[in-house]
Amino acid sequence: MNKIEEVITDSDSTQDSSLSNKIEDISLDPIQNNMIMAFALKNSNIGVWDYHAKTNMVYYSIQAIKILGFDHLKYDTRDFDWQQKIHPDDLEGLLSNLTAHYENKTEKYTSEHRVIGKDGTYKWVKDSGKIVERDSNGIHTRMIGTISDITDRMEREKSIENNLDIITNQNQKLTNFAHIVTHNLKEYAGNFESLLTFYEEAKDEEEKASLIEYLKTVSKSLTNTITSLKDIVTTQSIKKIERENLNVYNYIENTIKLLDIEIASKQAVFNNNVNKSIYLYCNAAYLESIVQNLASNALKYSHPDRQPIIDINSELSSDNQLTITVADNGIGIDLDKFGDKIFGLYKTFHGNENAQGVGLYLTKNQIEALGGKISVSSQVNMGTTFTITMTLTKNPA
Repeated sequence: MNKIEEVITDSDSTQDSSLSNKIEDISLDPIQNNMIMAFALKNSNIGVWDYHAKTNMVYYSIQAIKILGFDHLKYDTRDFDWQQKIHPDDLEGLLSNLTAHYENKTEKYTSEHRVIGKDGTYKWVKDSGKIVERDSNGIHTRMIGTISDITDRMEREKSIENNLDIITNQNQKLTNFAHIVTHNLKEYAGNFESLLTFYEEAKDEEEKASLIEYLKTVSKSLTNTITSLKDIVTTQSIKKIERENLNVYNYIENTIKLLDIEIASKQAVFNNNVNKSIYLYCNAAYLESIVQNLASNALKYSHPDRQPIIDINSELSSDNQLTITVADNGIGIDLDKFGDKIFGLYKTFHGNENAQGVGLYLTKNQIEALGGKISVSSQVNMGTTFTITMTLTKNPA
């Protein structure tokens, strides 16, 4: 037990005056020169540090050493480059806060950042300090502060943030479904009612036959809407998706074959440049649907004045991140106007009578259900590129 710990232990059964005398009799390290710091060392999980600028020496309390995860270090002093322990993404903000305090722009310095421990992992800390000494030129010479481990708090906040994102996303989806019920289905009901009224008022069989055809068209459209809605609900409600190792190149080849007639009619060229050795651990139906939706979109929105060319490429990073791009030379999309709606439900942008505004919404949901992401870049009259990123979580046996 060190001297300051002995004093604090004795304080439980000693009068204040006696305790003060004991402290005065002890030759304390710079960090241990007042009662507040002494009790902080003993009775809290807050560490204390004392920085001397002229010597570049930092004195740390035992708790500060534990929080920072120093290895083979006595509690009293340390001369080292502390910036090396800060996470690279957090260093700039920390230094900015520190500089502001050095220049008397803030009353104290405070920073929440990550530090690396001796085991190589990062933890979150809250670091606060205040300049207590300056030289005749106003340059800081000594600064005292505290440090505490806030990893648990940051993880809870991250969890809350993630849950909030999920809730927000679910609310948006509920809004989309509410739109279907209150608008789309209501329109179908209105159409049926009007057509049936016209049918009852029809004066000859020819007019009635024509109205029957209209009824069939509306009925078919309603069926398509309900089927699309069922597919979306199925994608979002499946808690555990069946997966298997699938060769991405082969699945793309097989899916393209399903579009042979349309490819031939448009004399389109598909270049499957995906690495033939890449396997993706995912759901077969989802992968087929994703490829088919993106490929058929490229054909549907091909440019009328040039041969459609669709390039499908892959890239695998060192950390097993798979990137697949589907690029075409079609009519493109005005992202300034429609960028925030492109993956929305029932959103169409080109006036195509065959477009239902479901494919890209469903594709995004399927990719996200597999743990991936999709983004788009496009230029009007130049073409569109969809980029899918996924993690290869399992390799073929």
